[in-house]
Amino acid sequence: MQKYIFLAVFVILLLLIAFLLIKLIVVKSNLKKMREELQRTKEDSYNRNLRVTLLDRDLERIAAEINENIDYQKKLKLQTEQSKKQLEQSISDIAHDLRTPLTVIKGNLQLLETEDLSPKGKNYLDISSKKAEVLKSMVDEFFELSVLESDSKPVELTKIDIIPFLSEFIIENETLIREGNLTPQIDFPEKSVFIQANASLLNRVFNNLTGNIVKYSKGDLILSVSDSEDGCVIRMGNSVENRDEIDLEHIFDRTYRADKARRDGSAGLGLYIAKLLMEKQKGSITACFEEDKLFFDLKFNHKK
Repeated sequence: MQKYIFLAVFVILLLLIAFLLIKLIVVKSNLKKMREELQRTKEDSYNRNLRVTLLDRDLERIAAEINENIDYQKKLKLQTEQSKKQLEQSISDIAHDLRTPLTVIKGNLQLLETEDLSPKGKNYLDISSKKAEVLKSMVDEFFELSVLESDSKPVELTKIDIIPFLSEFIIENETLIREGNLTPQIDFPEKSVFIQANASLLNRVFNNLTGNIVKYSKGDLILSVSDSEDGCVIRMGNSVENRDEIDLEHIFDRTYRADKARRDGSAGLGLYIAKLLMEKQKGSITACFEEDKLFFDLKFNHKK
């Protein structure tokens, strides 16, 4: 009798173990399906819900909760995108509205320069003209930023020989370089170096970097080009004072300023805009220190 009881208990235990194993296999299979569905949902920017048929009620409840959270994230994402578009449009509208009166103010100030003013009046006029120019520069930066961030269309890239391009840029900006008391240190390879870029956007990148160097350089402007199988790197830099005051981690952030006192009067968007312009050309820009020199490295993928 005991033998049959033991056998019955053994069979029941075997059935229970088999049931638990099957249950575990089913649960693991369902979890795998959920993971795969979550991966697809993430790849689709969370624009879809989990699409799984589960054999476990607890897992079905979890999947339902996940879908509710995904729906909530969709709403938050939509609200954030709408708020961003509204902010960009507001910045663009404000910048555009400020341009007209600023143009009038600058025109009137230029007319006053032809008038017979007292030394005190000329001093006030000079201060007003400089402040108007600073304000115009800030408005232009905000306007350019709003245009760049709202324009998602791909830019047209062409094959550019970067050596004559940079040589021409240096010649065109000779006056600015001389006024900034900068001594150019140029190192170009003798051969042609071709990149895929947009000439107009690239020119704006170098204008922004040059403007930054004019403000903060100790007296030099370093420009070099290196080419390898990995791509082309254009290095632009300068010697700096108070290196510890420059935060490389945030140097490309919006409104970042090395000059915390904002004595230059800029909006602090130049490097951020340069980064956006590089990304639109499928390139990248990074910053690094080498001793007392700050370098900006512009990297383009290998020419096609």
